[in-house]
Amino acid sequence: MRALIALGGNAMTSSTGEATVDAQEAALGVAAERIADLVARGVDVVLTHGNGPQVGNLLVKNELAAGVVPMVPLDWCGAQTQGTIGYTLAKRLDEALAGRGVDKQAASVVTRTLVNADDPGFTHPTKPIGRFLPEADARRFIATGQQWRDMGERGWRRVVASPEPVEILDAPAVLALVRAGFVTIAAGGGGIPVVRRPDGSLLGAEAVIDKDLAAALLASLVRADVLVIATDVENAIAGYGTPQARALEAVDADELARIAAEGHFAAGSMGPKVEAAIRFARQGGRSVITSLNHILEAVDGRAGTQVRPPLTAPSAVGL
Repeated sequence: MRALIALGGNAMTSSTGEATVDAQEAALGVAAERIADLVARGVDVVLTHGNGPQVGNLLVKNELAAGVVPMVPLDWCGAQTQGTIGYTLAKRLDEALAGRGVDKQAASVVTRTLVNADDPGFTHPTKPIGRFLPEADARRFIATGQQWRDMGERGWRRVVASPEPVEILDAPAVLALVRAGFVTIAAGGGGIPVVRRPDGSLLGAEAVIDKDLAAALLASLVRADVLVIATDVENAIAGYGTPQARALEAVDADELARIAAEGHFAAGSMGPKVEAAIRFARQGGRSVITSLNHILEAVDGRAGTQVRPPLTAPSAVGL
């Protein structure tokens, strides 16, 4: 079996959201232990991860040092955080695998994701990133070409495009590592967003890609049998925050899409996870939304929101 595990931001910070180096090291160590359990059972694992807190930290450094050193664009932020998280996660995975006597090694790929230059997100950016600032500070960055929005009492916040992922450009390299037996980490933070110029060359984009939607695309490209979206809850919840709230368990992709269309899942949190699960299941795979602590049972079909293909979906074919 091949599983693609998409680690949420909670896998890389402390339980209180702290993102110090020590907190991130400790949190990734916990994630590595769970993943190593899967690998020890003979599951081929491909990993992807979020990078929101890490990119947020880089943006703060951008703002504070803007008068001293050149600001770092978002594609560079994505590359830097992929490198840092990939290195740390690979290190902790190697330790966890060795502790189980598993003769495997982790490897990380700094991964580019192609988006369309004419994606509507570029003309109408909506994805908030970074910290809140007073209007006067925000306007300094607006003068550099950034877009900021008044968010009310908390202040102003930068907004950027979140375009649809079209292609994981480094998927062949990821597949080569998987076939060679590596536990492979790829497409962190949804991948580095790039667009293709008319001459075929690539240009980094000022954007962030939803990591769950990129995970669904990557899962299909590496022919995963199951996509596990690891978050901080055990199941997706319909009617969250209401007396009618219910945990979703086994559901097919079309039924989950109908529930989503009723507005049960917030766009900034569970919504993209549900959409990613639907997309992969409609390709013929099995998707699961659950907590990091239950990924072993999730792969076995015993935990989380298990999203199965609709009756009309193609059959998933492993490599």
